[in-house]
Amino acid sequence: MTSEGMIDLLVARLLRDHGKSKHHWRKAIGPIRLYSRTTHPHCNWAAAPTGSIRDVALIEDLLDDLRFTHPILA
Repeated sequence: MTSEGMIDLLVARLLRDHGKSKHHWRKAIGPIRLYSRTTHPHCNWAAAPTGSIRDVALIEDLLDDLRFTHPILA
């Protein structure tokens, strides 16, 4: 999976479960940063969500879940 694919997956799940708009969630998620697999062999990506406390918490919970199923992004 790519970083754009991960953002699409995050947006789809947040939209389905919590409503609002695609634009709202894309802005709140922000970019996915990729790291070298050499220095980060277990999970090579991270995000720094912004927005309301509730939105950040929802995104962080989903990020934690998705790190188990998609630890390595291309």
